[in-house]
Amino acid sequence: MKVILDTHMWVWWLLPKSPLSDRERKALDRTASDAGILLPAICLWEAQMLHSKKRIELPVPFPTWLRRATDSDMLTILPLNADAVIALSELPTTFHGDPADRMIVATARAYDLPLATHDEAIRKSRLVKNWKP
Repeated sequence: MKVILDTHMWVWWLLPKSPLSDRERKALDRTASDAGILLPAICLWEAQMLHSKKRIELPVPFPTWLRRATDSDMLTILPLNADAVIALSELPTTFHGDPADRMIVATARAYDLPLATHDEAIRKSRLVKNWKP
């Protein structure tokens, strides 16, 4: 099974202390071992923004963490492409004010894959399939 991660799920999965349940972490580990973790490219930018605003604390310098966190043995980065931008244009204008979250949802829609997120606005929107560990 393949799953697309929201930025916070990706960061939480890779940090030892996070709000992820053991069940979620183990499910993500299993999915990663089957090359099933997919990450929208915008998540890299969002992680950098979170780090620059000191909203996430990393155990190593950001460049080191980012290179490790995007290792191709662990996940696949999904580029911004025409299908994702088309899916973005099809989202309701009233859905989510955060442009990164809109792009993440659009990417999940473009690939027709479940999205792992704790974001209640996304989960309740029914615009994407919600990942279930």
